[in-house]
Amino acid sequence: MFRNTFQSGFLSILYSVGSKPLELWDKKVVNGHIKRITDNEIHSSVIEMVAANVSTCYIVCPADPNKTLGVKLGFLHFTIKNLKHYFTFEITLLDDKNMKRRFRASNYQTKAKKNEFICTLPMVLTDGWNQIHFNLAEYTHRVFGTNYVETLRVQVHANCRIRRIYFSDSPHKEEDLPPEFKIIMPTPQKS
Repeated sequence: MFRNTFQSGFLSILYSVGSKPLELWDKKVVNGHIKRITDNEIHSSVIEMVAANVSTCYIVCPADPNKTLGVKLGFLHFTIKNLKHYFTFEITLLDDKNMKRRFRASNYQTKAKKNEFICTLPMVLTDGWNQIHFNLAEYTHRVFGTNYVETLRVQVHANCRIRRIYFSDSPHKEEDLPPEFKIIMPTPQKS
C-alpha cells in the first residue's frame, strides 16, 4: 500500500475523526460491535471495539489480505482507551532475512514468549487513555536478532476505543506532536 510512497514524519493508518476512519481496514465481528461513537472523556469521535471474545472482534490493515502495508517507518503508536477488559494487538513485519515475524501484545498475558516467528508480550494499560509506543527496529533486533525492514499488517482486537494508529520515523515527546495527534482532556468547569 505505502511501499512506493515517500515515508517521513508521521503516517496515520487510522484516525477516528476522519470521514472514513476504517477505509483501509477489514472488520470481523462476532458477538460484539465495532462502531464510531463519541467518547465522553475527550468529547471526540473514537472507534469502539467490544466483544465477549477478543479473537472474534478485530480490525486488520490492510483490508485486502493479498496486500501489505509496506511501511518502513520504525515506530508504531496507538492511542487507545482501556475499557478494563481483555485487549490485544498484533503486528506482522518483514525482517532483513526476508522472514515474516509477528509481535502480539495483550493485557491478559503475564509472561513474554517467543519462537522463531512470533513473540507474545504482556502489556499493562492504565485507566483511561493510553499512548502505546512500539519501537519496531529495537524489538525486532532484541527478540529475533535481525533487522526490521517494513511493517506488513496491523491487527487490533477488542476491547478498546481507538483515537489514532500511526507510524513515525522517530520517537516524539508528547509536546512535540502535532495538535491533532494529542489527546486533549477537557478541563473541568469550576462552579
